[in-house]
Amino acid sequence: MPHESRDAWQEYQVAHIPGALYFDIDGISDRTTHLPHMLPLEEAFAAAVSALGISNHDKVIVYDGKGFYSAPRVWWMFRILGHDKVWVLDGGFPQWQASGFNIGSSCPDDAVLKSKAANIAVETAYNGELANAATFQTEFRHQLLWTLEKVKHNVAAKAHQVVDARVKGRFDGVMPEPREGVRSGHIPGTKCVPFPEMSDGAQTLLPADELSKKFEQAGISLDGPIVLTCASGVTACILALGLYRIGKHDVPVYDGSWTEWEALPDNDYPIVTSTGS
Repeated sequence: MPHESRDAWQEYQVAHIPGALYFDIDGISDRTTHLPHMLPLEEAFAAAVSALGISNHDKVIVYDGKGFYSAPRVWWMFRILGHDKVWVLDGGFPQWQASGFNIGSSCPDDAVLKSKAANIAVETAYNGELANAATFQTEFRHQLLWTLEKVKHNVAAKAHQVVDARVKGRFDGVMPEPREGVRSGHIPGTKCVPFPEMSDGAQTLLPADELSKKFEQAGISLDGPIVLTCASGVTACILALGLYRIGKHDVPVYDGSWTEWEALPDNDYPIVTSTGS
């Protein structure tokens, strides 16, 4: 499920866990915004997940090709839409391969059809047309999602600790953002816990006590309210998973994240860098 410039669909077809479905975070997304892979409408998500053949009774295990990257985003999507029977495979596909387990190297027609049907179902929902009756029922949890307006208000109110999952160089404004035309820097008052700090060298999630130290060392009080951000709502979900292991189960993610904030006028949505600009 990686969303970068690599062709994740091609990777899935070449090698995957036998029986695994392909969840396209770019396809199962909000079709009304230019921002990448934003959370879709409830009905669009329900239609897509139903097209994949997933029901509310199913236990869902999510993994990705990098080990620990985009799978937590899908975990968060299921949770925010009311499905708690969802887990992230620790170590992802690299760990599965390293363990010597079976690998599927051909893509069944059924899996291809389901993936295409899921994307079509999203498009149909955004066109206002009735897709096939959704079998998956959603229950939207507003507390897990923050909007631009909430973040802007919090810059002044400082009620929540905002934590950014991007690497320190991008946070500080001294490294470029990977997306063309996007400046680096951060939202005022934000602290940085880079997402790679949540996992070890084997791309498995750290124990709770080690995760707690990572946040505390960044000056974050785990007793206080936290909201998470990143570049485009993906790696923030890695921090959400880390905080979930610690016992903080309702930490919201700012979905638009830096890509949304940075594009807006600086006088209303200021940018902070280590150089003070």
